[in-house]
Amino acid sequence: MHLLPKVEKKVEYLELIYDLIFVFVVGRNNSLLHHTENGFFSSHLFLTYVVCTLAVIQIWNFTTYYINLFGRNGVREHVSLFANMFFMYFIAEGTRTDWDGYYVQYHVAWALILLNLGIQYLLELRHYRGDSAMCAQIRRYALPLLAEAVAVTGATVLFFVTGVELSWAAILLGFVLSIALKSNSNAFKVDFPHLTERAMLYVVFTFGEMIIGISGYFEGGFTLNSLYYSLMAFLIVAALFLAYETLYDHIVDRERESNGLLYILIHVFLVFALNNVTVALEFMRDTRVALVPKILFLTGSLLLYYVCLFLLGRYAKQRCGFRPGFILAMAGVGVSFVVLMFVFREWMALNIALTVVYVFGVFFVLRHIGKQNKGDPHT
Repeated sequence: MHLLPKVEKKVEYLELIYDLIFVFVVGRNNSLLHHTENGFFSSHLFLTYVVCTLAVIQIWNFTTYYINLFGRNGVREHVSLFANMFFMYFIAEGTRTDWDGYYVQYHVAWALILLNLGIQYLLELRHYRGDSAMCAQIRRYALPLLAEAVAVTGATVLFFVTGVELSWAAILLGFVLSIALKSNSNAFKVDFPHLTERAMLYVVFTFGEMIIGISGYFEGGFTLNSLYYSLMAFLIVAALFLAYETLYDHIVDRERESNGLLYILIHVFLVFALNNVTVALEFMRDTRVALVPKILFLTGSLLLYYVCLFLLGRYAKQRCGFRPGFILAMAGVGVSFVVLMFVFREWMALNIALTVVYVFGVFFVLRHIGKQNKGDPHT
């Protein structure tokens, strides 16, 4: 087995600056759903939102893996990341309701980002010229990036010629190849503490976008009604954050050895769920959005978030593992929450209170599990 040197890796300032561009793009993605028709957003806009959001999170995922494995905070790394930040501006500018009009711009920038990252992997081959096994693994990491870059380019040409959109196929190809080529790899054991910290910071930035999103609840006069709804919205965000914080600080075993593939893949959908929650909370106060769709969107987003949290239990410390009985119980609570939300859909004041009760209930359950970790030498 060929292991990379075990050196303590810290999150660099460059990584934090790089993440800020994603905060900007996430805001642009969320804006796609702020245009409603017949009580909700169009199916075309929603699919565009899903593609744009997953594409951006996937770029972050690919970048994080490279930095974790080979990041040296050197000149080449700076040039590469700043170049991709520059390309991300074109992606952000192309993220709009008339996405089709900016399709070529968006996809050219997307393909260049993937190509840049793939080249960075291939440049690492010079450091392992005498190690055929390591070189093979580096190529396995570069292949999904280069293949997806080709797929994105192909989707661009196809759209330009026929008007058919196949961006989702490029994203799917990237995910499938990453899983197929990395999951059986024992050559790379990532720096798991660094990887978990990077994922945590991205989640925190996503919560930052959510905090901005609920600012609308505080607009208007200082009335009992506005105070109630603003407080409820703030408590929902607080409980969601506390649940993740508890999992990260007290439940996940951040010292384990792992290739980190599943951990980071789960975070792709966890961040996607949080983006949806942000939009859903904005919808809850928007009278133009129909009642049933807005409740469906909120409950679905929350359930996806908690499914991702519970899946991270795979990385729990020995005393904090999520047993099948616990998962079934939480699934039952989640279903009950959805049923009650639809039963009381006409009473928004009660609806938002039920949401607060549910999210804090999950937080206190996770907090109780985290407390079992006291006395563990790995805490």
